[in-house]
Parts: sequence; structure tokens; C-alpha cells
Amino acid sequence: MAVQKITRTEGEWRRLLSPEQYRILREHGTEPAFTGAYWNHKEPGIYRCAGCGLPLFSSEAKYDSGTGWPSFYAPIDPAHVETSDDYSLGMHRIEVHCAACGGHLGHVFPDGPPPTGLRYCINSAALVFEPTDQAP
Repeated sequence: MAVQKITRTEGEWRRLLSPEQYRILREHGTEPAFTGAYWNHKEPGIYRCAGCGLPLFSSEAKYDSGTGWPSFYAPIDPAHVETSDDYSLGMHRIEVHCAACGGHLGHVFPDGPPPTGLRYCINSAALVFEPTDQAP
């Protein structure tokens, strides 16, 4: 099922997001390793897009990759994330975006654990955590 797209002006995004969230979600930034709120977070629940609230990842798919960023082996629904080629920093990476608002989340790498072999390396500031007891 297709995700409904959300369009906002840059001014609206700046009003809705903290400066750090704006830098990461709208300007494709990253937070330093081991500094984000969720890199070592272990509580059960759902990680939603900080820009629009779309459910992106479950704590069930979260694992410790040792990289200092929240890492997941799969999204809640593959339709909730989109990818694009990123050639910044002199290398090729696959950038991960929220399918609804287009916000930059992080990158996906082919060095994750089973069952997918993928590592979705996501910025904490791009996420909002919802504990399981409140999740739908």
C-alpha cells in the first residue's frame, strides 16, 4: 500500500522541527556516533519519523551494531522507507528517507544480521520513540 506524501515549506519544517532535527531530516545531516538518544536504547516500542510520525522501525528489529547509531535489520513496512544513491564524502552509500515526508533518516548497508543481512543505520534525531504499551 502506498504511503501518502506530506509536503511542507521549509518555513513550516523549521517551525515543526528542532534545529537538530531540521539539520538531519531536511539538510541530510548526521549526528556524531554514540551521542543520539537511541543508539543504546533497549525499551520495546516503535520508532516513528520525527518529521511526520510514520512508523518506521520496531524495537524487535533493533540490534547493537557497535557503530554508535540506532541500527535495525528491517523497517516495519518496506513501503515506509525509500532509498537513493548518495555519493557524498567521496563514496557510494544508500541513503534512507521517510516515504511520507522525504526526511533523511540515515543509510542502509549490506553488513547486517540475519534474516535480512541489512543494517539500517539511523540518526536518533530523525526518530521519535513510542513505547509498546502506547503503540497501535
